[in-house]
Amino acid sequence: MSIVNTTNATTDVLAEFRAKQDSKATGSDDLGKNEFMELMIAQLKNQNPLEPKGNGEFIADLAQFSSLEEMQSLNSSVDSVVGEFRSTQALQASAMVGKSVLAPANFGILDQSGQMQGAVNVPSSTGGLRINIENASGEMVRQLDLGQAAAGQQEFTWDGKDGNGNALPPGKYYVAAQGSYPDGNEQLQTMMSANVDSVSLGQGGSITLNLAGMGSLPLSEVQQIN
Repeated sequence: MSIVNTTNATTDVLAEFRAKQDSKATGSDDLGKNEFMELMIAQLKNQNPLEPKGNGEFIADLAQFSSLEEMQSLNSSVDSVVGEFRSTQALQASAMVGKSVLAPANFGILDQSGQMQGAVNVPSSTGGLRINIENASGEMVRQLDLGQAAAGQQEFTWDGKDGNGNALPPGKYYVAAQGSYPDGNEQLQTMMSANVDSVSLGQGGSITLNLAGMGSLPLSEVQQIN
């Protein structure tokens, strides 16, 4: 009587499952506890009756199955928490509509109030902080000398007037900040204040603020909320 050893023809259930998981990464169907159980049953059906799977191996497979089920349950819980977090974040962002934020920019909007506000990031104290303001044509219309400035965020306000005290029309104006240092003048980063008109929710839960006259800006880039 000859016996066909079917055990060699059947790959270990865990190795088989890992191989299928690898194929999942290349775009195949999702694998879960049902597929794992099917592989385990197939192995038991095709094992050599003279050399059946030992109790220790069987228990190890069941333990692996239990671990897989717990991981899938945990993944579902994590996905639920992430979803709730994104919803909360979206609600908080919607509350910013109508508020003013400070964001990195080299231009600002002079509105009907006749003022334009911003700030300069000063990396180290400077003997002279200067801000040049240009119109849309690139013509300098005003220079603000703020004098000595310590390291940190230095705020400024432009009254919307040129060097002769004449009020300028509302619109877009560019700003450039310079700090005076022993080695010469250094260009510094500017941030401008703008009103939030609306909030957009993108794929993956990304949140974008739509600023009046300044376009869209990721929420992560906002430096300050006024």
